[in-house]
Amino acid sequence: MDKLDLLQGIARISVFVSLLLAFFLLTVKTQNKLANRLFAWFFIFSAIDLSGFFIETTNRVELNLEIFRATSCLLGMPLFYLFVLAVCYSDFKLKKKHLVHLIPFVVVNLVFIPRIYLNFDLSFENFLKTLNLKPEIYFIQIVVEFQYAFYIISVFLILRKYREIYLENYANPSTATYKWLFQITCVFLTAHSVVVLKNLLRYSGFREIFLWANVLVGSIALFITCWFIMKALNHPELFRGVNSKLKLTKEILPKVEEKQESLNEQNDLIKIQILNLKQYMTEKEPFLDPSLTIQELSNQINIPVRDLSVLINHQMNQHFFDFVNEYRIQKAMKILKDPSKNEFTVLEILYEVGFNSKSSFNTSFKKYTNLTPTAYRNA
Repeated sequence: MDKLDLLQGIARISVFVSLLLAFFLLTVKTQNKLANRLFAWFFIFSAIDLSGFFIETTNRVELNLEIFRATSCLLGMPLFYLFVLAVCYSDFKLKKKHLVHLIPFVVVNLVFIPRIYLNFDLSFENFLKTLNLKPEIYFIQIVVEFQYAFYIISVFLILRKYREIYLENYANPSTATYKWLFQITCVFLTAHSVVVLKNLLRYSGFREIFLWANVLVGSIALFITCWFIMKALNHPELFRGVNSKLKLTKEILPKVEEKQESLNEQNDLIKIQILNLKQYMTEKEPFLDPSLTIQELSNQINIPVRDLSVLINHQMNQHFFDFVNEYRIQKAMKILKDPSKNEFTVLEILYEVGFNSKSSFNTSFKKYTNLTPTAYRNA
């Protein structure tokens, strides 16, 4: 099979699979509809971008439409960025201010109008030969690279803050959403690096290598899309967000410290609060609730959530996530060493103490004991 035919075949399959996934995301029932819709449109524009591998033009009008189609690649990363925001923050909503993400797409097409869209002086063949040498084409390539770098960095910053907020406010040991989004971003970064190398080959004169590089890019796109389909089907729980209004401890700490009258009074109050908090955790065992949040614990012990967050995350130097899991592990350790509960399986114990997955339990248990639950029981 000819390399060009192979490339077109892979591209057609990739477009079909991308549109299939987009249809699935638009029709599947979920609480976070906005995230699904944004991701669906991301795949629709990915399909539009990939269709360039097999679309042929025979006249200037078709060529103009093809160039306009190619500029749609500038909408992909903004959609992915907004998708990440919608997944991370359950209260995220699209607003008029988000139209700013259309600026690169609009600017590029405005730049293309005089010398590309409206330039009918040259014949179709001559225009096609000189197209890739025009400054406007170099311009869009530079814009694409700067835009990609900006959004990739922005997404990584969003994920870092999301993880910090999650650890400081939630006790659910599952961080699958963060891991999945981090994996997606890393995969996109790797895939785009391959695309950059492929584009450099365009101007190297090695046409054969350039064609094989296109085949590789198409194959990677198909693989990534299939991977997303498997994730969407097997892990629907990944669309779990946190409230964007939640503040990190480092953001609210200065405001809290301003209210302290003296250092001695502050230390005495902290000691009393820590003692009361530990006593409540030991006696009432709120950590047995797998979905316990810092807000719920705040309501139970009558301490303002901001003060409780500072107490645990700053004064006790622990994330809320680790603070709660420590009590869960301690209770699990007691059960594992209790001869009267030898009939309890590890799976039964992890659910008993507030965990909801075996992998999370094993990871946390080994972090605190340097042993697996089974090894600890047999020690």
